Amino acid sequence: MASVLVCGSIAFDTITLFEGHFKEHILAENIKSLSVSFFVPTMRKDFGGCAGNIAYSLNMLGAHAIPVATVGKDGYDYIQHFDHLGIDTKLIKVLPEMFTAQCHITTDLDGNQIAAFHPGAMSQSAVNIIEKNDATWAIVGPDSKEGMFAHARRLHEQGIPFIFDLGQAMPLFDKKDIEEMVGLAQAMTLNDYEASVVEQRLDKSISELSHHLEAIIVTRGAEGASLYIQGEETKIPPCKAEKVCDPTGCGDAHRGGVLYGLISGWSWYDSACLGSLMGTLKIQEQGPQNYSYTRTEITAKLQEAYGIALDN
Repeated sequence: MASVLVCGSIAFDTITLFEGHFKEHILAENIKSLSVSFFVPTMRKDFGGCAGNIAYSLNMLGAHAIPVATVGKDGYDYIQHFDHLGIDTKLIKVLPEMFTAQCHITTDLDGNQIAAFHPGAMSQSAVNIIEKNDATWAIVGPDSKEGMFAHARRLHEQGIPFIFDLGQAMPLFDKKDIEEMVGLAQAMTLNDYEASVVEQRLDKSISELSHHLEAIIVTRGAEGASLYIQGEETKIPPCKAEKVCDPTGCGDAHRGGVLYGLISGWSWYDSACLGSLMGTLKIQEQGPQNYSYTRTEITAKLQEAYGIALDN
């Protein structure tokens, strides 16, 4: 199986539940001197980050995923986790003077969230240099802006096609930045909100933008996705979930499915269908890397949903 370079963040996600309501403790009249502590009896720590989640999805499908990321002195647990799964960790660079990127999220009973994100080693991702290799495809996902551009330029120089996945890095990219990345990439993936922001910043529709790339895929949640090739939009039917648990990491699972299809020589349409299936399988479980299916199970679900064989 051909290899895929997965450039992006690796992070720990710490999720806690406050069994109450923030609005009863954060009072508008006292906001100038806010000092609030929440008792959180339940906590979950997940392996996360876009590069980690995409690599996890690819590995489940049987692909050779190579995450390209930076972690800190606390990142050895993550590396050991991937080693145990059989994921290639040779391009995960450890920066011993820093911590791994971490997101701490507290949720109340109303579903409101208070989050704090520490970028840590992710902020230095540009120092992780991609040497010449034989990867068939790559993806440049959310990371430090400097790291995303460094990886994109090196991939372009080496002739390795890649998907530009703007994601959570969207606030960092202005019109000029997006245009440069589109000029380097072969494809782009967005959710519907990100697509609307890109259209606004470029003053150009996604359909028009697709003339500059091989393809653009816009995911639309329960409504499926849209595939744009040379200005033509093709709808990707949704894959219905048996239950909806947690959307965290669904986009990353989707990207893993798309990349698996591409390295297998599939069409963009079939690849996007597999992406939709992987996103659906992920949403049925808590956490970005806590879902697990065999190739046999994925094959059956893909055949049922889209009439496509995993080894087509």
